[in-house]
Order: sequence, then C-alpha cells, then structure tokens
Amino acid sequence: MFNLVSASKGARWIAVCFTVLFVAACAQTKPDGLATNVKPGTGQDFVVNVGDRVFFEEDQSTLNSQGQATLANQAKWLNRYSNYTITLEGHADERGTRQYNIALGARRAQAARDYLVSQGVSASRIKTISYGKERPVAVCNDNSCWSQNRRAVTVLNNATN
Repeated sequence: MFNLVSASKGARWIAVCFTVLFVAACAQTKPDGLATNVKPGTGQDFVVNVGDRVFFEEDQSTLNSQGQATLANQAKWLNRYSNYTITLEGHADERGTRQYNIALGARRAQAARDYLVSQGVSASRIKTISYGKERPVAVCNDNSCWSQNRRAVTVLNNATN
C-alpha cells in the first residue's frame, strides 16, 4: 500500500535539493573568479571583483605585495571607468593615541594614493582622509581584530558623468 507520509517526505527532500541547486547555480562565478551577476562599472563591481581595501602590518604604512596587487587592480578599474573620483580612507587599530593613529592613518591613505598615481590614476581624482582608530570594522582585544582595522579603504564617489 502507498505510504503518504513517506511520499511527502521524499517530495520535500527533492524540493530542497532542487532549491539548493538553483541557488548555487545563481551564485556561480566565472573561471577567472569574477562574479557574474554584477554590472560592470558599478560600485558593487569595484568592491566584489577588484577589492576596496588594503591591509598593513602593525605600526606600518608600507604596502605589501598583496596590497600592491589590489591597488594595481584598482588602478586598472579606475583608469577604465575614469568618471569616478575616490576618497582613500586611512585607518588604524585601537592601540596608540588618537593623535598618533590619525597620523598613521594619513600615511596609509597617502601610500595607497601614491601607488595609484604611479599606476596612472590622476591625482586630481583622489582625496585622502584619516580616521585613525575612530572607525574600526572589528572590535576585540586581539590581533584578529586589530589586523582588520589596519587598512586603507578606497571609496568611490559619485561618477562625474
């Protein structure tokens, strides 16, 4: 005899499987790692496919190779979409005085600016600002948080066209 409860569970299981497969198919990326559902030239494209931040070692404003690679990708994108201006925000972790961290954040923003200019981005399109330790993205008394806060963030401003 046909068991209605078992059939219902089986249908539910099949529905869940199809839903998972459907959602996974929608979230695919291209072989080059770029998201497929992001419109090129948008702020979302910049953040998702290029990256909007670089990180620094403790008490440093020197770019590492990973930071240089991210900024090189940002420069390519910014040179392609020249209608954007940007603000580079310098940040520091919570250790140190407010005054010291404002200066450190300024050096980090300036390091990112100098690298972008060296890659062909017009200096007139770039503003810098330092927030020091005032805008942490992670708050805890541990290096796992501090390392996320030692950063420079590239913020796209409204496109000029």
